[in-house]
Amino acid sequence: MIRLAHICRHPIKAHGREDLASVLLSAGACLPFDRHWAVAHEAAKLEAGWNPCANFTRGAKAPALMAITAALEEDSLTVTLRHPERPDLRFRPDDPADLPGFLDWVRPLCPPERAQPARIVSAGRGMTDSEFPSVAVLSLASLRDLSAKMGQDLSIHRWRGNLWLEHLPAWGEFSLIGRELRIGDAVLRVEERITRCRATMADPDTGRIDGDTLTALAENYGHRDFGVYATVLHGGRIALNDTVELR
Repeated sequence: MIRLAHICRHPIKAHGREDLASVLLSAGACLPFDRHWAVAHEAAKLEAGWNPCANFTRGAKAPALMAITAALEEDSLTVTLRHPERPDLRFRPDDPADLPGFLDWVRPLCPPERAQPARIVSAGRGMTDSEFPSVAVLSLASLRDLSAKMGQDLSIHRWRGNLWLEHLPAWGEFSLIGRELRIGDAVLRVEERITRCRATMADPDTGRIDGDTLTALAENYGHRDFGVYATVLHGGRIALNDTVELR
């Protein structure tokens, strides 16, 4: 029986992840507070609302960011960031007075030859990499299969997903496109595959590149896809170990 094994969110896009025990999903929305903020770099060309990832500081260009963990205090919209090479930082992304401290904290993690982080932005929806509000659904069996092919244990946090499913056949998530998943009180529809970038090559414990995931995907499976995007059709609470019903 397929079950929900992990729930993860990333309050600031590419700047930290946190594990959750449960969450309340809403129809047509991303996982609450997932990619609620994003860090625009100095060369960003932003429009109102959602913007593509090229405008933001991210792990594909700054792998050290992959080692950040986060903790969001929802009532005060305060985030605590942790990294093995930096002191802990507690700040409010929406507070302009806190921006200089954040930029000083994150700058050493960004390659100096790249466009540097400049400001924190938000939109009416999560700044996911999909053009539609999405929830990223991934399979632990697929992760184990790829890990075996690469000869190394790959952390779930390389992939920055939201919902991890156990007992789904390896790569069976791709066959779910167009189908619905009932998890807890929520219903999601699987929309499309997720094509991966260089961020997945970095160890999320150290922020250092240590595995060529993209080549491994291409050579073993003929693509660079891992996981699927889903949309929330009916909102409701989901929790760890919930049964996943396929429709």
